[in-house]
Amino acid sequence: MNELLRYFPDLTDEQKAQFDALYALYSDWNQKINVISRKDIEHLYSHHVLHSLTISFGLHPTAGTSILDFGTGGGFPGIPLAILWPECQFHLIDGTGKKIHVVEEVSRAIGLKNVRATHIRGEEEKGQYDFVVSRAVMPLPDLVRIIRKNISRHQHNAIANGLLCLKGGDISAEAAPFKKVMEVTDISTRIKEEWFKGKHLIYIPL
Repeated sequence: MNELLRYFPDLTDEQKAQFDALYALYSDWNQKINVISRKDIEHLYSHHVLHSLTISFGLHPTAGTSILDFGTGGGFPGIPLAILWPECQFHLIDGTGKKIHVVEEVSRAIGLKNVRATHIRGEEEKGQYDFVVSRAVMPLPDLVRIIRKNISRHQHNAIANGLLCLKGGDISAEAAPFKKVMEVTDISTRIKEEWFKGKHLIYIPL
């Protein structure tokens, strides 16, 4: 939690309590289902929660904004963002039913009212959203091809509706088709921990 509070000091008491509860919940579920790499559970807050929240560096959504978390796994980045933005509506989807069950149970345990979770493949999801968020589930061209259908035409945020995706390493090849329109934020310019070197936030208006 300390890393989280260092970069997000203005959380409400309710948000702090919700974030604080995540470690015990995910540790317990990880004993039953491999939601997070077992060697990585000790780094839950820096590698998963804080990493998820870096999407907020590129988006400051208005109340009522709808967000699809594509390939959420055990709830990242969707659950941390739903805590951070309680006035936004989140739909978390994944093709693995066991992981969606974890999302539902964690959301219920911390009292999230703005999250629904569905066991569905991204290709089958037909809903319309202001933004799609994702953590490196597939190469960008493939991801954009699938989620383009899910981007609403109705605009009510400061930036155009589209994709906010977290990626690491050399992204030049997969990002090439979008270089004229996309914005890339080097996360390590904002978060100084070693693990964040080479991590990027990509925004592609769609």
